[in-house]
This record gives sequence, C-alpha cells and structure tokens, in this order.
Amino acid sequence: MIVGVGGFTSEVGKTTLMCELLQSFPGWEAIKTTRGHYRSCGKDPHTCCVSDLLEEKAVIRSGRDLTYEPGKDTGRYWDAGASNVHWLIATDQQLEEGIKHAFDRVQSQGVFVEGNSFTKFLEPDYFVMVVRADDLKIKRTAREVFNRVSAFYVSGENESRDRELLAAYLEQQDAGIALSEVPIFYSGDLTRLTASIGARASSLAA
Repeated sequence: MIVGVGGFTSEVGKTTLMCELLQSFPGWEAIKTTRGHYRSCGKDPHTCCVSDLLEEKAVIRSGRDLTYEPGKDTGRYWDAGASNVHWLIATDQQLEEGIKHAFDRVQSQGVFVEGNSFTKFLEPDYFVMVVRADDLKIKRTAREVFNRVSAFYVSGENESRDRELLAAYLEQQDAGIALSEVPIFYSGDLTRLTASIGARASSLAA
C-alpha cells in the first residue's frame, strides 16, 4: 500500500506526521523525495540545496548506512521505526523514472512517501494533504495534485475555525474539492487518521 504525505507548502508538518504514522504502522518503509537542480538555489546548502548530489540519472539511497543522519528527515524516519528508508534525489526530468525505481526497492506491505510530485507518476492508495490553517498558501505542486487527496490533516487547535478557513480557501482556489466528501483530521486526531488508513489497507488486502 502506498500512502502519500504531501503539503500545501513547506513547513506545515509533513515530516512530523510521517514519523507519527510510521510509529503507528510498524514494519512499513519510508521514501523521501527531493527535487533538485543543477545550480545553487541561494539557500543554506546544508538544509536545502542538493545540486552537488545530482547525477545523470536519479539518485536513490537506501538503508540506514546511506540515509541515517540525526535530525534530518530521513534520520527521523528511522528513529520513528521505519523498517527501511529510501531517499530519492532527482531533477524534475528524472523524477518519474526515479520514483518507480525507488518503489521497486520496497519490500514491506506498506510505504509512506513524503512529497507531492510523485503522485503525477504513481497513484497512491491514500494521500494525506497537510495544511496549516493559520498560514493558508499553496505551492504549484500541491495545486496540481488536488485530485489525489484522500484526506486533509490540519495543523491547528480550533477545529471549527480551521475547517471554515480551509473550506473558504479551497472555494477561493476553485479546487473542485468538497469537504463533505473528503475527511479532515486534526493534530489531536491521529487515531482516527490511522484507522482510516488501516481500513483502506484492509480493503486492498481483501
């Protein structure tokens, strides 16, 4: 089973949710997708730029020796209990081939994938879109995958207000998503989210 964890934009809590889900699904694997470019992006190379890691084909690093670094996203996946971690580093042109090769390495019954872009090439069985209700803005890769969303996960504290804010924003964006048809989960709502994912996994296995 493929479960995607995407986000409206950066810094919305995707990695934190990935780790919480990995703790709830022992034995599952994780894939981190990083889209790079052959130039400096102007940001701190230790936190962002991967131009020096790119090659002629997509790079896939698997296993603890190649992907564990304390504090980094892939290291947090291991600390959360992932049975294996795969880090895909690719340009936009390499992403389709790279994500397919990354999935070929998965051996467990389920895998969590952090990122939006991979869903253009492989359809996830369940896709969670992470949102911060107090900072509603959206990047292009998120807008392009609205049709993949199975559930929203809102990082907020006021469920009633956050739902209204999200509904108004989606209507403004002409997203074509009816919140009456797509479940919304909240920061204190992990049990219901894992149950929803588990139900989907059971239906696929039946």
